[in-house]
Amino acid sequence: MPSPFSEPFSDPNRAAPGTANAREPDEVSDHPQRKNGGSLSPTLRSCLWLIACHVLVVCAPLSGRATERMVRGHVRASDGTPVAGAMVSLRQGTPFHDRTVFTNRAGAYESVVDIDEPFAVRIRRIGWRDLEHAGSPLASGEAPATLDFTLERETDRQALAEQLPSNRWLSLLLEEFEDPIQREEFVRQCTYCHQQGSAATRRLRDDEEWEKVLSLMARMGGSLSPELRARIPELWRSAYSLERAVPRLIGDGTLDDEQIEELAPTPPSRVLRATVEEWALGHVASMQHDLAVHPDGRVYSVDMMQDELYRFDPETGKRESFPIPDGGLPLGGVFGAAGGPLPPYANAHVGPHSLQVSPDGDIWMTLALGSQLARFDTEKEDWEIIELETGIYPHTLRFDQRGRIWYTMAISNHVGLLDPATGEQKTIRLPTTSFRQALALRAIPIGLWLSRFFDLSSLATGEGGGTTTRMPVPYGIDVAPNGDVWFSQLNEHRIGRIDPDSLEVEMVETPFSAPRRLRFDSRGRLWIPGFSSSLVSRFDPETRSFESYPIPIEPSGTETPYALNIQPGTDDVWICGTNSDSLIRFDPEGETFTVYPLPTRVTYTREIDFDARGGIWTSNSNLPAWQIEGGTPRILRLDPDLPVPRREAAALADRMP
Repeated sequence: MPSPFSEPFSDPNRAAPGTANAREPDEVSDHPQRKNGGSLSPTLRSCLWLIACHVLVVCAPLSGRATERMVRGHVRASDGTPVAGAMVSLRQGTPFHDRTVFTNRAGAYESVVDIDEPFAVRIRRIGWRDLEHAGSPLASGEAPATLDFTLERETDRQALAEQLPSNRWLSLLLEEFEDPIQREEFVRQCTYCHQQGSAATRRLRDDEEWEKVLSLMARMGGSLSPELRARIPELWRSAYSLERAVPRLIGDGTLDDEQIEELAPTPPSRVLRATVEEWALGHVASMQHDLAVHPDGRVYSVDMMQDELYRFDPETGKRESFPIPDGGLPLGGVFGAAGGPLPPYANAHVGPHSLQVSPDGDIWMTLALGSQLARFDTEKEDWEIIELETGIYPHTLRFDQRGRIWYTMAISNHVGLLDPATGEQKTIRLPTTSFRQALALRAIPIGLWLSRFFDLSSLATGEGGGTTTRMPVPYGIDVAPNGDVWFSQLNEHRIGRIDPDSLEVEMVETPFSAPRRLRFDSRGRLWIPGFSSSLVSRFDPETRSFESYPIPIEPSGTETPYALNIQPGTDDVWICGTNSDSLIRFDPEGETFTVYPLPTRVTYTREIDFDARGGIWTSNSNLPAWQIEGGTPRILRLDPDLPVPRREAAALADRMP
């Protein structure tokens, strides 16, 4: 029978194979302490025990809302040993809402479900077979419902290899490259919109199919040099044939406990305390490119492929969508006559890309395909569209301290400035690295005009032969505490500074490749993800010095950090683990990383934001969405140390004598 987790908007009532045992309410044992663990004096232990009992009795139900009920239990192997680090996902609702927690060192977990509503459970741990269980609706009650699960080891070596995240498979392909320049080009261009190494992308194709794939990729911006393009089919056959790939990933024979732990180590206790929630948003032809958290707690997300703005309320689960006016633009917007950087299933005329909350609470966004900016009045729920005077493909935008909007224009190599108060626009043309590059950029508007009368699609897809000119691609942008504006050029080893008053531009070479979506911390330090260099770098604008930190995703060099953001109040750096199904926290003081695995395979993340209580938000925007496990894009929230009162009280009481 189909799995409740394999289909979007599926019914949790549908049964799925698995082994689950319901028991009477039981206490969770060996839950990791949150902070300052260690021995307690007998007097303090007794006091805490009384407090815990008081919390359990007086505050029930403390799972969050009166409509929720606690679910707890253990996950064990068939021999009774605990399975630590398993992800326990509970799905409810249509469209679905998934809540995932981790088992602790004793194999124990705790979560909550909405009462009187069916739910589905999936248990996942690399090295074991997924276990899925359809649960009957739970009635209200103070006592937790208890579900124990027994996992079976995955003994099929190919199935075990397929459990690994995309980056592990990508490592096989990267080993095929002898030329580091080609290797970097491949990573930068071929992970532009989707994970590389997923089940869909590593499929072996014949040469004719490859031509179609590479032409579509080039039209959407992922253009390869002719030499690398010619090598792609053979690289795939060499790296991803199962006869070679499976032994290289997991070795020969059946793996024992120690080898499984080496293949997929149990996350540290700090990670096991986290909760991940995912909400389906859109459909298989959608692409939730970026999101922003509004001060009122609601989350806004743009569907770039369907010209929609979504608003989601995490407290109620309410989803709303608002079509973005297209102003009569054709499919593909200003690129329509040239075919446009779109897949065949898209319905995009303006292509909303990046969004930010303005100081007055409205939502501003770039309309990349329309070469426009848009303002959505969150109270009146109406639109204002601003036509750009110059430039093509507005990309990422940020507000400065004066309420002005700065934005990159990725195709035409500009940075734009709009003052919403006056409507004044200014455009800054950015430096190029060669005369040929400058000439090619100046020719783009002419090419778009000519495409109205002539078929130039072969130039866009790379089918015309010849050599390609690498464009700079201004990408990330942010405003320093002192008002300076800094941006990155993705295809160059460069970042740049714009004086906010004189608009003079200064360029700075980076000691790493593909700087992408950068951000300032509260101390004025600029943090930059190296997309194809698998690192995060700290740049000091005063000394012009870089300090780079390789991201500890194994194998080294297989992560593609698309974006990062700085958490208010802590200055922690949160990084997109775009190719490894993870979110990554970097502590700048201790210079340490913490990797948080995410429960959905093919979770491609592009932007990060924070809510008032410390939740980390992002969207799964892999393009195409059908490559995402379940085939549905979603937004998600990671609560790294979410205090669930009943969980805390139960864990504390369990440690009492």
